[in-house]
Formats: sequence, C-alpha cells, structure tokens
Amino acid sequence: MKRMLSIFLALVCVMMFAVPTLAGKYPAKKIVYQIPFNPGGQSDLEARRQQPLLEKLLGVKVVIEYKPGGGGSVGWANLVRKKPDGYFISGINIPHIILQPLARGNAGYKTEQIVPIAFFQATPIGLAVLKKSPFKTLKDFVDYAKKNPGAITVGGSGTWSGHHIANLQFQKMAGIKLTYIPSKGAAPSVASFLGGHVQALWGNSNDLYQHRERIRVLGFGTEKPFAPMPEVPTFKSQGYALLASIDRGAGAPPGTPPEIIQVLEKAFLTIANDPAIKAKMLQDGFIPIAMDSARSKAYIAEKIKQWAPVVKEFKK
Repeated sequence: MKRMLSIFLALVCVMMFAVPTLAGKYPAKKIVYQIPFNPGGQSDLEARRQQPLLEKLLGVKVVIEYKPGGGGSVGWANLVRKKPDGYFISGINIPHIILQPLARGNAGYKTEQIVPIAFFQATPIGLAVLKKSPFKTLKDFVDYAKKNPGAITVGGSGTWSGHHIANLQFQKMAGIKLTYIPSKGAAPSVASFLGGHVQALWGNSNDLYQHRERIRVLGFGTEKPFAPMPEVPTFKSQGYALLASIDRGAGAPPGTPPEIIQVLEKAFLTIANDPAIKAKMLQDGFIPIAMDSARSKAYIAEKIKQWAPVVKEFKK
C-alpha cells in the first residue's frame, strides 16, 4: 500500500510540473508566419523586416508563407483552422478582419476567432493619380466624376478592405460613382495603377510616398497632414470627413494558450519599440505603433461597434 501511495504521489508531482516545463520549451521548432496577400505589399515588407529579429528573439526559424485571395480572407480562414500551438501565426489587418465577416456573413472566419498577438504598424490611405493625369486637384477629380458617373476606374487592395470601404464612403460623401477595381494585394494594385490600367488608386501611405515622383496624391484620410508628405491636403480639409487607415499586426488561431501569446507578444513588441525600427518605418512612409494583445482585443471590439453600422448601410 505504501509503495502504491508513493507511486501515486510521484505521478501527481510529474503532472503538476509537466505544464510549466512544456510551456518553458516554447518555441521548440520553426514558426510559420503567414502573409494573406501577395509578396511585395506592406504586410510582406514588415514581415521581412521582422523575420530575422523574430528568429533572434525566439531562437527558432521563422518561415514566411503567402496565402493571397479575397482581400486577405483566404489566409484568415486558413489561420482559424490551424492547430493552436503557436507554430502558425498570420499577419492581420484592420479594418479587413472586421469588415469581411460583417459584410459577407460567411467570410470563412469570424473576427473573434482570431487571437491578436500585437499591432505594430499603421498606414493612412490616400487617393492618387499619375502625374500626367488631367486631375490636378481633388475638386477636378470630383467634378469630372459627377459629370461622368462610373467613368473613372480606381484600383485598390481587395473587397471589404480598407481601400474598398474608403471608396464606398468617399463616393457617398462626394455624390459620385467610381468603378472600383480590386486586386489581391497592395503590390498588384500599385503595379496596375503605375502601368496605367486604372486612372486612380486608393493606396497605402508607404506606397504613395515611395512613388511620389511619379504620382499626385489628391488627399489623405488623416486628421492632420501626413508628416512625410505635408504638402498633401487631408480629405477633411477639403470638405470630406473621410478618415481611412490600415492597421497591421499578427494573430494566432483560436484557443492558442495565453502563455504562448505572451511569448510572441513580447517578441513583436520588442521589435515594434526598437527606436531604429520605428525610425525606419517613418522613413518608409509607415506610422509605427506598439499595441499589446489585451489592448488589441479592446481595439478590435471598439472597431466592430464603429464599422457595423457602416457596413449595414453599404450592403443595402
């Protein structure tokens, strides 16, 4: 009896200490970092910047994989089906992960299924034309669109994305009709625009900044002028209360243990708070942010309340 009791107590001790021991070993193998867009876009650029730093901080290889389609929805549907063990994470975008389930009903995933790890970057959205365009100002653009409904083609990344909703909102505010042409990501939409396949572009700030010598930005969806391009007026200053931006972060599958999220959160925030990384982001036309998992969850909940009535209005 004493021997059986000793064996039982020994097993209890093993079980008590097993979980902390296993948790302490994470990560123990490579981590797949999914980008739900084509290579070359903002999500990819930031993931590539983070990759070697994540590997150094986490002590394992980080492999970037691409799963484009549906303005990111194909990748996020893939994310929520993955095993919640911390070895598969994905780039996530606001407002995309909120707008798509609200608008489509069945987007392949639900916003609340995605566990946010951290948000680390924002890019204001602007409306641009090529330098050779006859539209010198936003007024020129709107005046032409009013006289020629649907004649202006405008590119953007995905449907029910930040670009798509900015287009819908601006059409209503200006009383115009544009023809929106979605692409599978920012990179192909910019390529199409620069190639002259569309007349205008809803673009992210870093793309617009990068190509500033070839394009004319008619307005930015910011409260104040975008610091790297202070000469560009805001939509608000031109009579349109349009605020448009895309926030980028990383997320994990539903059910991922909090202790694993904490490990990943610490790594992402260490990078996001690095002064050199922040300076480089600004130099590239991004706005650096550093939002932990708890704040990210609260931010998403706040944005769901904000966007739900907007989506309902435009779905009619």
